[in-house]
Amino acid sequence: MKICNPKFLKSSDSLKNCPELQVQEIALIGRSNVGKSSFINKICGRKNLAKTSNTPGKTRLMNYFLIDDKFAIVDLPGYGYAKVSKKEQEKWRIELENYLLKRENLFAVIQFIDGRHEVQKNDKQMREWLEYHGFKVYTVITKMDYISKSQYLKVINNVEKTLKCKAIPFSTQTDIDAAIYSIFQDIILNL
Repeated sequence: MKICNPKFLKSSDSLKNCPELQVQEIALIGRSNVGKSSFINKICGRKNLAKTSNTPGKTRLMNYFLIDDKFAIVDLPGYGYAKVSKKEQEKWRIELENYLLKRENLFAVIQFIDGRHEVQKNDKQMREWLEYHGFKVYTVITKMDYISKSQYLKVINNVEKTLKCKAIPFSTQTDIDAAIYSIFQDIILNL
């Protein structure tokens, strides 16, 4: 699978302001600063399609990207640490839940886990919540270029054991692994 025509569509602060689309959506979810925007840029072959930042909590809206007019990727606000008020975090949680439970176009969710750290409590809680609600969930481990060769397989095994899933390693510094594209091929075949 090669992405030829990715486009940023819109940022939305709530379900009611999401774009009306005729394609299925894949939601990207993970802790703040896990690397979702970098993932979008890498798989789309564009450096600045999605805005990246080193500061956690910069993605505060649901950002829509149309991929080759076949499906949409929705970059959701990160959960976990962010320098925002409890009130703002609660607003994000409500809007995130509204989107995930009520968006009819939502087909699958990709959960991102930061390979530099142990799987966090809120990663586990999010996974349990997604599975409880019956979502098709894929798992991508980001920032794997920071992991030494001796620890590489240990990180993957730990994520897979903790979340009881198959996990795919990812780095913006290397070529896209065939397994990453297989996620999207699997999704496209099931649309």
